[in-house]
Order: sequence, then C-alpha cells, then structure tokens
Amino acid sequence: LDLFNMKKNLIKRIYTSIALFVLLFLMLINNYALGYFLLVIAIYSILEFFNIMKLISEKNKIKQWFINLVFVFYIFTFCTFFLILSFFLHLKLLLFIILLTCVVSDIGGFVVGKFFQGPKLTKISPKKTISGAIGSILFSSVFIFASISYFTKNVYPYIFMTGCIISISCQIGDLFFSFLKRKASLKDTGKFLPGHGGFLDRIDGILLGVPVGFIILLITY
Repeated sequence: LDLFNMKKNLIKRIYTSIALFVLLFLMLINNYALGYFLLVIAIYSILEFFNIMKLISEKNKIKQWFINLVFVFYIFTFCTFFLILSFFLHLKLLLFIILLTCVVSDIGGFVVGKFFQGPKLTKISPKKTISGAIGSILFSSVFIFASISYFTKNVYPYIFMTGCIISISCQIGDLFFSFLKRKASLKDTGKFLPGHGGFLDRIDGILLGVPVGFIILLITY
C-alpha cells in the first residue's frame, strides 16, 4: 500500500512539475502572464504563511501579526522587483537563469539524495541528506556556468562559486520553512499543487536564492 501511494504521489508530482514548467515558460515570454501569476503566487503564499504562523503563535497575536507583516512586505517587494526588472530583456534573462538555477538545485538535491542517501543533513528536515546538499550545489553550479557561458559567449570561472552560493541560499530558505512547518506540525504548507504541497513548498528556496544570486551577479559581472 505504501509503495502504491508513493508511486501515485510520484505521478502527481511529475504532472504538476510539467504544468509548472509550462507556467514558467509563459511567464518568460509574456510579462502580463508574469505579473498575473506573480500576484497569484504571492497571495497563496501569504495565506499559507498566515496559516503556519497561526498554528505556531496562536497565543501571541502581536508576534504573529508582526511576522506576518514582515513576510507580506518581503514577498510583495520580491514580486514587484521581479516584475519591474523583467521589463529589461537582459535583466529578465538573468533573473530566469537564477530562478532555473534554484529549480535545478532542488532537482539535484532530490536526485542525488535519493540515489546516494547516506547521513542526514539536519533534524529540521529528516529527508534531506548531506549527499543531497552536495548534489544541489553541483547541479546548480554546472547549470548556471553553462547558461551564462552560452548567452555571453565567454567563460567566467567565478560563476561556479555563484552557483554554489545560490544553491546554499536555496537550501537555507528551504530549511527555514521546514523549521516553521515542523513547529506548526505540518507536512506541507498547502495542498494546491498535487504531489508538491503548497506554493511555499515550491518557492521557499527561491525567495532567498533569487535575490542573493541577482545581487552577486550584479556586483561581479
């Protein structure tokens, strides 16, 4: 029964992943679609975060609302800057390369972690392994190096280090939300995305990885 449920969940995860990549492509080619979906993602993510904080700080309303306010400010600032910068083609391309680097980091961690397994990375998220963390770093570093080299027609060795930092940032963001979910006794932040959970389950690492990667590339490029 467990094997059947795992297979069923994997199929859901694959279909949802395909739909998310189609969505990502639409956001890349059309700024109106980008703006609309950023708004939807922001609203659902905020609702999911509110639910988490309600479960964690139910007795401390002042703390709950203060943290909620900080998160609302952060995610709308993130989405606003992402949309504004996307009106400049070269910056939009850079943003999506960083965004895909975050996605590849997540994929690398999942694939390598499942294959090699080994020691756990932290008690915060029992499914995460040291091998998975290393796989995330390797996958993201190779991807962003290949992408930047392809579009610029130049080779920048320091891009490997940028990929490492982006991956580490993504993993920190992921662990932060895993910590919150653990405190709230939740497996997923929501159920909107079959096989994946909620929107926050998908963008937790992106929320930190994208701004960190963008700032580093602006400084070094």
